[in-house]
Amino acid sequence: MSIRAVDELVKEFKKMPGIGLKTAQRLSFYILRISEQEADKLARAIMQVKEKVRYCSICGNITESDPCQICTDSRRDSQTICVVEEPKDILVIEKTGEYRGTYHVLMGAISPLDGIGPENLKIDSLIERVKSKGVKEVILATNPNAEGEATATYLSRLLKPLGIKVYRIARGLPVGSELEYADEVTVTKALEGKLEM
Repeated sequence: MSIRAVDELVKEFKKMPGIGLKTAQRLSFYILRISEQEADKLARAIMQVKEKVRYCSICGNITESDPCQICTDSRRDSQTICVVEEPKDILVIEKTGEYRGTYHVLMGAISPLDGIGPENLKIDSLIERVKSKGVKEVILATNPNAEGEATATYLSRLLKPLGIKVYRIARGLPVGSELEYADEVTVTKALEGKLEM
């Protein structure tokens, strides 16, 4: 038995990262069970995010006001930039309460198998920030997997000739994992044990 509206909803949920057929079906049946008001609140929340949230023109973090709160915070150390792959990685580092510098979001990692090269990432704007803003230290906090390591190595080769200190977050994070899944203690230890490249 096939119901077109439900099939469409399942198809849309399956497009989301980490959502397979079974989870998409569970989510679809959940939507069927909730009230019209709850479904409307969910739809409005999705539309509100699409209408109000954008990327910071300086660092690439998500924000409702441009530049973002981190970039406009005068208490932040603007001479230190922590480079991450995605905006969600900033949330993990911020939860530790240990890092007081600024950020730069690459919007991905070098992955030749997926057709993502350096030209597809926000690397040019990082280099420009380092050159023009008096940056003295860059911490490479890309994921500790093959793509993240390749990206960190590539960035290190570009940044070191600029006369700044370049660090890689310590190996407190398990190799092959992703930053967004790490707990605050692990991320804190990784930041404390950063290594110069």
